[in-house]
Amino acid sequence: MAALAVVSAVGLVVDDRVLVGAPIWAKPFKFSVSFVAYCLTLAWMLTLLTRGRRIGRWAGHVVVLTGLIEMVIITVQVVRGKRSHFNTATAFDSALWNAMGMTIVVLWAATLVIAVLLLRTRITDRATALAVRGGLLIALAGAGLGFLMTLPSETPQAAGNFDAADTMGAHSVGVPDGGPSMPLTGWSTTGGDLRAPHFVGMHALQLLPLLLIALVLLAPRFARLRDAGVRLRLMRVAVGGYAALVALITWQALRGQPLIHPDGVTLAAAGAILAAVACGTWRALRPTAPARPSRTAAEQEPVA
Repeated sequence: MAALAVVSAVGLVVDDRVLVGAPIWAKPFKFSVSFVAYCLTLAWMLTLLTRGRRIGRWAGHVVVLTGLIEMVIITVQVVRGKRSHFNTATAFDSALWNAMGMTIVVLWAATLVIAVLLLRTRITDRATALAVRGGLLIALAGAGLGFLMTLPSETPQAAGNFDAADTMGAHSVGVPDGGPSMPLTGWSTTGGDLRAPHFVGMHALQLLPLLLIALVLLAPRFARLRDAGVRLRLMRVAVGGYAALVALITWQALRGQPLIHPDGVTLAAAGAILAAVACGTWRALRPTAPARPSRTAAEQEPVA
């Protein structure tokens, strides 16, 4: 995947073709970089297993194989100048799209197996256990959101010279794919885009463990963070807040609303989540009152 990222980066420079409103090599570049982060994180998580290591190793092999098949299909379609996702224009295109759908289902199931193994394994540090398990579960939910994109789109025509009969599914909600979009991500700025919650959800796999690593690194400088209980409470707030964020932007996308143009209701919900996270963080960092010593038997006897 790292090698393919380099190849795709070269393609972005030397190949000026555009497909569905984006440089044609942008998709393999973004996917290969994402797979690098995904597989490195899973590889680290597999080292935490105390039992079921053989099953975990085979699940890891399945992730590698299905990810490779996915990227081969995407790259083949780039070379042909065709869409890889949602493309049913010809029997060959449809066969490749169906194969991609099957590989992603298998990849998701293999990740689920790794998540179950990590839920059952004993991780001594409770904050680490929460970061790993919470990140995996939110990532599975985020990956599952990708299946919403494969449902028949209500948009009458997809962009990129594809009519409704040539596609099955879409990234955008309420507008055709390929319209005005955000830089780098390519997410729609005129309608909802399911890639936003899909991306944010999947990368909980990296961001939550990275947050815990940051707390551990900051512990020597901040006395409160040296307390394992404080780190655990902060991770609880982070996992809850992250899950709420994924739910919010999923709801926003399904209503056909661009990520960068939220309405008043979305802003109010975001404010409530932010307030809850701020309150939870304050409570997590607040010093706990020392336990009151128990009264002795003599002290408990009533005075005559």
